[in-house]
Amino acid sequence: MKVHPTFLLAVASLPLFGQTTSAGPTRLLPITVQRRENNLLGVTDSATVGFTGAAQLSERPLLRPGELLETVPGLIITQHAGGGKANQYFLRGFNLDHGTDFATFLDGVPLNMPSHGHGQGYADMNVVIPELVAAVRYQKGPYYANTGDFSTAGSADLTFLKRLPQALYILEGGSYNYARMVAADSRQMGEGTLLYGLELLRSDGPWAMPDQFNKVNGQLSWSTGDERNGHTVTARLYQGHWRSSDQIPQALVDAGTLSRFGNMDPSNGGQSRYASVQSAWHQQDAKTTEQLLVYVFRYDLDLFSNFTYALANPAGGDQFEQADRRTGAGLTWSRSVVGDWAGRATETTVGLQVRNDWVTNGLYDTTARTRTGTPKAQHDLSVGLAGLYAEHKIQWTPTFRTVFGGRGDVQYTAVSAQVNAADSGDAQAALFSPKLSLIWGPWAKTEYFLQAGYGFHSNDARGTTLTSSGSAPLRGLQPARGAEFGIRCLVVDGLQSTFSWWYLHNSSELVFVGDEGTLEASGASRRYGIEWANYYTPNPWLSFDLDLAASQALYTEGAAGNRRVEQSINTVVAAGVTVRDGDAWAGSLRLRYFGPRNLTTDGAVRTDATLMLNGAVSYQFNPRWKATVEVLNLLGREDQDIAYYYESSATNGAEGLHFHPVEPRQFRLSLTGRF
Repeated sequence: MKVHPTFLLAVASLPLFGQTTSAGPTRLLPITVQRRENNLLGVTDSATVGFTGAAQLSERPLLRPGELLETVPGLIITQHAGGGKANQYFLRGFNLDHGTDFATFLDGVPLNMPSHGHGQGYADMNVVIPELVAAVRYQKGPYYANTGDFSTAGSADLTFLKRLPQALYILEGGSYNYARMVAADSRQMGEGTLLYGLELLRSDGPWAMPDQFNKVNGQLSWSTGDERNGHTVTARLYQGHWRSSDQIPQALVDAGTLSRFGNMDPSNGGQSRYASVQSAWHQQDAKTTEQLLVYVFRYDLDLFSNFTYALANPAGGDQFEQADRRTGAGLTWSRSVVGDWAGRATETTVGLQVRNDWVTNGLYDTTARTRTGTPKAQHDLSVGLAGLYAEHKIQWTPTFRTVFGGRGDVQYTAVSAQVNAADSGDAQAALFSPKLSLIWGPWAKTEYFLQAGYGFHSNDARGTTLTSSGSAPLRGLQPARGAEFGIRCLVVDGLQSTFSWWYLHNSSELVFVGDEGTLEASGASRRYGIEWANYYTPNPWLSFDLDLAASQALYTEGAAGNRRVEQSINTVVAAGVTVRDGDAWAGSLRLRYFGPRNLTTDGAVRTDATLMLNGAVSYQFNPRWKATVEVLNLLGREDQDIAYYYESSATNGAEGLHFHPVEPRQFRLSLTGRF
């Protein structure tokens, strides 16, 4: 069974997320995955699995840390509130809100938060220090046994550096009172390596009411061993607080009574805190790879929002607070064994994933961040999920291999409702999700993939015991099923190109509710689309990338012509060029097109398209010092970052367009030192 050695390093460097593909009964020493152009023929089980290394990540101008995930072809990151709130994600016909159907991991630890006070699957990328990310590994669709909740559209694991070749210091400043400092280093401590990093950030943004976003990020890890056998302990700490302009009514901007960068409630904003400790262990011999991860984290959020302004409460306003306090803990274990079956190379993997979150959250009416009246909702929750999975790979012929797999998941929820005791109770749900991948090739530097599988997303635990609404309680685990045909081609020297056609059926859709800023379950839906991703390096000093994605999302029921899923993404274009002179100068340009979205089920109201062009130029003065200039929104466009359609007092109770603008052209200058 022929396997490219880059894959072995990619898996070794991503413990507990992907499983190693066998190279027969013995394993090869890994080499470093550096860039997206690495040859993945004969390596992955899908055309839509990919890797992006630290070298390429460092070349991308970033407005916010969540944009690291835009290395996933077709994925869009936006924001509709202050800088400290989790990003808005779009992929494969989904408005993923803050992570409902896209699973994100930090060194294998899940970032998505079930039954969160603001939205199911809330994933806050502010806890990431971009310069310490070693790689992003991504996969799309429900075809992989080792990912469960929130991964129907896709998933990504960010792995972090365990050692630095030199100490790193960054000072960065820019428009709108933007200031940032990063300091990181690693050194030998005992039998292992200690890495520590610190990030401080302050930004006001272009808003009439400055964001005053302040955050502190820290990361500390101690690791021993190598890619074959090793152990790492990592701690992370984050704290941020901000003010927020949120989305504003288009009608007032059109009338000239409100600035594009104005706000409707100057007391909106929030604060959040995150702390985690994880311990990861792995060992590998000629036939077996075993990995174990245990983790515990704490996350708190207080979020003050006002989307309808003074519609329900003309005297005091409609502001509300969403509070979430949680402690989570879990473990992930897997064991892979390579073997030989009747002369055919095989690999069998079994794994276990267990997680429980203990949560206190609530929804409160507020005026200027002061609670008024009685709580609208307040719950104590315990949300547990256990998944057992297995996967078997067989190389039937030199040009045909299969992957059979499946996972069983069991969810347990215990809900204590303080406002309405009738909504308290316990609920259980179980689900089996089979997976299958067929891979042909490579022939003439081309490989073909056919995949099918079931997946799921969990519903908010508060809905699984809800009886006061008069509707039946929600099912805890909502299944989805999908299929995909893909091609990976390297016929042209220096060009890696992938194409995929995909289909996904969701048994339940999670839809944004404007007046409460949260999600509610809706009817079943189906999605389908195509993706074409390209990375071209004609020579070592020049690279191009071009990713195109088009999709359609429709409800399965409803009147003809009235089935469009609101906010679903249709068209994405991402392109970039990077130039390096091999000595001192380097530069990059990145373009992102985010096509119009339907805001109503009949398609009568749509958003505008968003086009962004960002650029960066750097100069390496000597081996120690480098200066970089970034220009964000180079074209100075006045587009929408995101838009919604709902009732507010600004529209006199009628439905109207509300949007958050893209940030205007801005400059950032950074000085990087390595010692």
